[in-house]
Amino acid sequence: MKQFPSLRSIVDKFGLLPDKNHSKRYGQNFLFDESITERIVGFARLPKDAYVLEVGPGPGGLTRSILNKNPKYVVAIEYDPLCVKALSYLTAAYPQFHVVEGDALRILIGSIVDKAIPIHIVSNLPYNIGTELLVRWLSQLPHIASMTLMFQKEVAMRIQAKPGIGDYGRLSIIAQALCDVEHGFDLPPHVFTPAPKVESSVIHLRPKAEAITLLPLLPTLERITQAAFHQRRKQIKAPLKVIFGDDVLLMLEKVGAKGDMRAENLTPLQYIQLSQLSVDKEQSCLSGAMI
Repeated sequence: MKQFPSLRSIVDKFGLLPDKNHSKRYGQNFLFDESITERIVGFARLPKDAYVLEVGPGPGGLTRSILNKNPKYVVAIEYDPLCVKALSYLTAAYPQFHVVEGDALRILIGSIVDKAIPIHIVSNLPYNIGTELLVRWLSQLPHIASMTLMFQKEVAMRIQAKPGIGDYGRLSIIAQALCDVEHGFDLPPHVFTPAPKVESSVIHLRPKAEAITLLPLLPTLERITQAAFHQRRKQIKAPLKVIFGDDVLLMLEKVGAKGDMRAENLTPLQYIQLSQLSVDKEQSCLSGAMI
């Protein structure tokens, strides 16, 4: 294992946390405890010669633990130019480590890695963009082998929530429709610098075998879940009538659901089935219009 300066000394040297405004602007909460970063990477279960993506590496704490696993290639996306400079000690030591300066929300995975090799994402995500990043990555699953991510605990609970639970919603359905979701462990605020006001959770998402074939349904799935959960206290037949019109009860029956159920009572599979029925109905209407 290579020896490097302490993370705290790197943060001080490059002024990565000079004041509270800087911290809040970039959503940075650094992990200095190597035992925790090693635990995160262990939970990722990276295969030999893995290709890895990290977002928001900061001074490189989690990055070091990733590199200790001898991956084939590691690319980090960092928005903060000060952190980009601070990471130079790792780019100098590891030829397989590369830093891309930019906004992760605007960078497509296929543009920074070999499109033929699915990548493993391991990241302590900035809290302010974590959910949006996950949703964007779900639409890019052909390039992803797994995702081991840290979120605010409340967001992680929403991602892995089961039907009938208060946290269950659109994010739960979309994530679980495409991925197997596994809870890892929770972390208290005091292990971060600066300490956030909330607990954090690490979860692992692995794309399902059928995920690629389901991706064309994703826009429809998003539209149906938006309609359903916009009026989540109403019986499901009411909000979905916007999608299916007078056929709403028939469509619900086809997926084993009833009109008097609520949005949170339907499973991800049932929402996928409804999405397919919606697509089939639209295509049938188009075909009829063309005749």
